[in-house]
Amino acid sequence: MKKELPACPVETTLMLISDRWKVLIIRDLLNGTMRFGELKRSLGGISQKVLTADLRSMEECGLLTRRVYPEVPPRVEYTLTETGLSLKPVLDSMSAWGERYKEEHA
Repeated sequence: MKKELPACPVETTLMLISDRWKVLIIRDLLNGTMRFGELKRSLGGISQKVLTADLRSMEECGLLTRRVYPEVPPRVEYTLTETGLSLKPVLDSMSAWGERYKEEHA
């Protein structure tokens, strides 16, 4: 069963990436596939529980894929889908805006 999406496209985008950590996960995965531990280290203060929940949610929404390798210990890798990669211009705009803001208000 598909979720009903909001009528407003901005609200739809916020629904998918409104969490601070989700945006940072996308930022890191824009550079390529990463393992769970690599993501946890790159994000700093995120807990394992929150990272796991956000990755699952993003997988359900089609923003990333999760690949489990049948090894001991298991190796799990995360990669952005085409939909996830399509958020690059959004993050680029956020980055540029943040830079301008820092320059003007520092």
